[in-house]
Amino acid sequence: MTRPQRERVVEHYTTESVRLTAVLRLPLIGLIILLGPIAEISHWLPVVYGSILGTYAVAALLWLLIVLRQPVRPWAAWVSTVVDVLAILALCLTSGGATSLLLPVFFLLPISVAFQLRPELTALLGTSTAFGYLSVWIVYSKRDDTMGLPNEIYLYFGFLLWLAMATTALCFVLVRRSSNVIALLDIRKRLVSESMEADERQRQELAEQLHDGPLQNLFAARLGVEEAAERNPDSALDAVDAAIQSTAAQLRSIVTALHPQVLAQLGLTEALRELVRDFERRGAFEIRAELAEVGRPEVQSLLYRVARELLSNVYKHAHATTVHIELAMSEEDLTLTVSDNGAGFDPAVLEQRITEGHIGLASVFVRVESLGGAVALSSGADGTRVSVSAPLVAGQS
Repeated sequence: MTRPQRERVVEHYTTESVRLTAVLRLPLIGLIILLGPIAEISHWLPVVYGSILGTYAVAALLWLLIVLRQPVRPWAAWVSTVVDVLAILALCLTSGGATSLLLPVFFLLPISVAFQLRPELTALLGTSTAFGYLSVWIVYSKRDDTMGLPNEIYLYFGFLLWLAMATTALCFVLVRRSSNVIALLDIRKRLVSESMEADERQRQELAEQLHDGPLQNLFAARLGVEEAAERNPDSALDAVDAAIQSTAAQLRSIVTALHPQVLAQLGLTEALRELVRDFERRGAFEIRAELAEVGRPEVQSLLYRVARELLSNVYKHAHATTVHIELAMSEEDLTLTVSDNGAGFDPAVLEQRITEGHIGLASVFVRVESLGGAVALSSGADGTRVSVSAPLVAGQS
């Protein structure tokens, strides 16, 4: 897996943890709010304490709405964690020590950093909160001679240390499993790439064998039939000649489909133009093509197959009258888009075709995604639109 792909995996899990902690934060704040009156806790600065807790609750609600509505960047995890720590410290300072019922709740929230898959940070923050909890009790026991330092405080301190160790261990397990997933994706990508290369070599060899063998034999047979017809005109020979021409045309079409020479000689753009002309000759629909010059990228064979499969599906099933095919290139990707005004279909059918073992459009999409590309498909009563993006260099994105 390339570095950008690894970064995207890390970013995905990081932003997912931000959403998860945003959801979990509100119930915990609710418990903190309820714990005060239920446990009959008398705060040192009740007005300031209530203001901080109310502001924290409103901020948590707004943050939850933000992360659920739009993507967030990895730095959001750090920002939310810092806000949590500051809010908890402020609540601790204004609670007057509260009781052992309240302070552990304040310190449990930062442990949510464990969801960020950073074991070192989890260990540091978890240990710091445990010692911070003990420090607050020591400070307020010195401030209030009647409070003292109950033995249960040490029990809670030990519990927080254990919680820090447990969440750190959980982080290590999750990070290790993520690494295994990345390794499996690398293996899968290599297997797909090798499979595609072997498939392309086999197609090329088969196309060459058909071109140099059966197709040449048909041409020789046709010359013989034409010479015989010139010497002895006969309708039967004319019929044989027509059959040979038809068979040769079909065989040439098969050879082109297996390994289009124009793709190897002139590149993807010209090969797609030839493919468009081929479907235009069939007369089933009008094609509007916007094809950028892209040269001979490594993934040209795959994108050519995607285009052929898409146009073939439109020809066989869509009953469309207009088709638009577009090829665009950016600094990193090639994007092929095919849209039509046909009948549309249920995209779930593609997954079913894969499970049934069919090697059509669905398998091509799997190869695109395995090589670091992406497929966007939408289909309805007004037609179908498929956009396929593939990296300029196979396996990178």
